[in-house]
Amino acid sequence: MKINIIGSGIAGLAASVRLAASGHSVSVFEANNYPGGKLSEFQIKGYRFDAGPSLFTMPQLVEELFILAGKNPQDHFEYTQLDKACNYFYEDGTRFSAYHNREKFASELNNALGYGEADQLFKYLDKAAFRYNITAPIFVEQSLNKLQNFLSFATLKGVLSVPKLGLWGSMNDENESIFSDKRLVQYFNRFATYNGSNPYMAPSLLNMIPHLEHNVGTYFPQNGMYNITQSIFQMAKELGVNFYFNQRVEKIETIGERVCGIFVGGKFYESDIVVSNADIHPTYNKLLPHVKAPQKLLEQEKSSSALIFYWGIKRNYPELDLHNILFSENYEQEFDCLFKQKTIYNDPTIYINITSKYKKDDAPEGCENWFVMINVPNNCGQDWDVLIAAARKSIVAKINRLLSTDIESVIEVEEILEPRTIESKTSSFAGALYGNASNNKFSAFLRHKNFSSHIQGLYFCGGSVHPGGGIPLCLNSAKIVAQLVQEDYA
Repeated sequence: MKINIIGSGIAGLAASVRLAASGHSVSVFEANNYPGGKLSEFQIKGYRFDAGPSLFTMPQLVEELFILAGKNPQDHFEYTQLDKACNYFYEDGTRFSAYHNREKFASELNNALGYGEADQLFKYLDKAAFRYNITAPIFVEQSLNKLQNFLSFATLKGVLSVPKLGLWGSMNDENESIFSDKRLVQYFNRFATYNGSNPYMAPSLLNMIPHLEHNVGTYFPQNGMYNITQSIFQMAKELGVNFYFNQRVEKIETIGERVCGIFVGGKFYESDIVVSNADIHPTYNKLLPHVKAPQKLLEQEKSSSALIFYWGIKRNYPELDLHNILFSENYEQEFDCLFKQKTIYNDPTIYINITSKYKKDDAPEGCENWFVMINVPNNCGQDWDVLIAAARKSIVAKINRLLSTDIESVIEVEEILEPRTIESKTSSFAGALYGNASNNKFSAFLRHKNFSSHIQGLYFCGGSVHPGGGIPLCLNSAKIVAQLVQEDYA
């Protein structure tokens, strides 16, 4: 069949590979002049930066794409597993590294926090694995909206396990009931930010997220995060996928209740199937104005956004690694500012990603490329220029305080990405990084499904639809779309 995909984000690219490998004629239309969406890169004055996602887990989801194409993944995409996931810094001077090896991590916590209950930590991580292994086959790897998907042993097992999944209390409530050390509670609460949520509101079910980092592992692509985009993009081209850049889709055309093509630059491109990798808000409001939009879904609370400073630093910091977190002192107040007051906390938690630690040519010799990010609210009309200026001062002061340095004196390159530019560059509604937030127990059921109930031949993938945002979930959304097409047109 002839399939047109709107957008070349990571989900759109993965969908193009899967559908082309199934024998379909696939074309991808991208408004920007580059593939990848948020997963892009840029270079300035000898520094290379991965512009968006910086944490890589579940590499098998990328490898699957090459296997589908009949290729050896190692010939096209190389990565290494990290010994440590992240370095953590607290205002009281506490520092520790989160190691992949659980015994090593327990020893690290004992040395840094005086936390000697290794068995309790292991039980927590085992519970995270249990929750993930029960829920992933039901809620992550398949459509929630097909009846046959619920008539299975996996679904029955999941239903019987509901009391153990943690649907009622919050992440923070559960973590406080398990760990007496506030620093450790804050550490595990942080995993809510992996899908832009609030640990004081999100269900404790999301305490399964540490499973991916601790039990499965974190990785680094040999040539940086953008290599994920590039490798899938090259594979898609080898499979015959046609890419059209600087081509913004204007409308999804329908005849009756079935899709028939798209309009781009006033030109009509016929298709049997259309897959939208665009955010569902512009998809309905701009591309499908003649179709009744699911207003309740569109009005759901949105995830947080990000403020990122890309800094070229003309010195090395040996105490930092690839991933680093400088925690705020009052975590609950920070999330209250994010989700209730819709502003930036005056002492934000800072994430610093430095790919030159592993890829030396990402920065000039003796220098480092810093990706400095804080969580911020999505764009709802705030005075961002004022907020960004104040946040920058807070970030600089905190880095100087916790690292005993004068960071301002060694910044020689600076670029900024913030909610307004995230929205304009990636069409993410309100600059929300993960579409809808997951701040209530029904969030898994409140994402837009991967197909249209009203328009035959219309499908959806990407971070704003099921199963959610982030690289692994976006790759799974592409997998679900390919499965649905196979089932619907078998």
